Amino acid sequence: MSLTPYLVAWRTTPLHDREVVDALVDPAHAAPSPELAAALRDWPGTYYWSDEPDGRHLVLTRPAAAAAAARARAREPWALHGLLFTAALFTTTLTGAVITGALPADFRFLLQAGGLRAWATGFQFSLPLVAILLCHELGHYLTARRYQLDVSPPYFLPGAPAPWGIGTFGAFIRLRTILTDRRQLLDVGAAGPIAGFVVAVPILLIGLARSHPFTEGGAHGMLVPWGGPLLPLGDSIVTLLLRRLAMPEASAVLLHPMAFAGWLGMFVTMLNLLPIAQLDGGHILYAAVPRLHRRVARAFWVGILALGWFWLGWLIWGFLVLVLSRGQLGHPPVLDAYRPLPRGRRWLVWASLALFVLTFAPAPFS
Repeated sequence: MSLTPYLVAWRTTPLHDREVVDALVDPAHAAPSPELAAALRDWPGTYYWSDEPDGRHLVLTRPAAAAAAARARAREPWALHGLLFTAALFTTTLTGAVITGALPADFRFLLQAGGLRAWATGFQFSLPLVAILLCHELGHYLTARRYQLDVSPPYFLPGAPAPWGIGTFGAFIRLRTILTDRRQLLDVGAAGPIAGFVVAVPILLIGLARSHPFTEGGAHGMLVPWGGPLLPLGDSIVTLLLRRLAMPEASAVLLHPMAFAGWLGMFVTMLNLLPIAQLDGGHILYAAVPRLHRRVARAFWVGILALGWFWLGWLIWGFLVLVLSRGQLGHPPVLDAYRPLPRGRRWLVWASLALFVLTFAPAPFS
């Protein structure tokens, strides 16, 4: 069924992965009318409404030609995704085994009998951490797919195990197309941190229930065994509240590996929500106030450098963000930047801001 009888004007933008139709709806059918509602049920894609100064618009998306879609699916390097995921799971499990004390903080276990069994004790750290990272990226991925965007599955990045690192540098997805408008940018950008946070909270709570008070040496806060010495961790509002809820009388807590994975989930959420460049927080900031994005991003970047006084890792993170954004700290435009952000989406902006405040830790590691 054709939609043209119900439209005043429309514009079709062909992209490699989809066609985007921006249609001004006839006021007689803008409710929508039963006839238009029936026609939309037969639309071979997705759509949503946008209230704009000149009237109600329909933003319609349909897949590109089948041949182009098949080529897009064929080029996905699934073997690489699987290899990276396996490598990251191995290195984070090794970190977990070092935290539990089952393995020394080197690679001698490879030469020892029972080394593999000892390595497997690290799953109590690696599986919760990988679950948080996976849910974060799936939040982005599934939201992008709902809008029929060309997006890659998650790439996991293995890293150095303890005591040099946590075993991973996180994960990311590749968005291989331009987004239609700020609504899509906000939804895709906010879905990851929210999904990761929702998973990290119960993991941290369960881990804290398995943790123990630490009373030696007048220590305070959270501590993690780190291949010999104890690694002090900084609190955010949410970790402080959950720690007080789980152990109200303890001034210091020796964290279970699962609790450390939950803490890292909060840390990753905070880093991603920084309103800079093309981090998740940068996407959300551009979606909310595109004209202020560059100025706010620069101010936060300077703030990150100042926080380097408390933790040198801030300087490294600020340098990486600057390099990845090619020194601009800006954000690329969306297809229809003029389209206003729907009122019904503003709660996502405020929820993301609240999430950033709750998870922010000025000195994550001491």
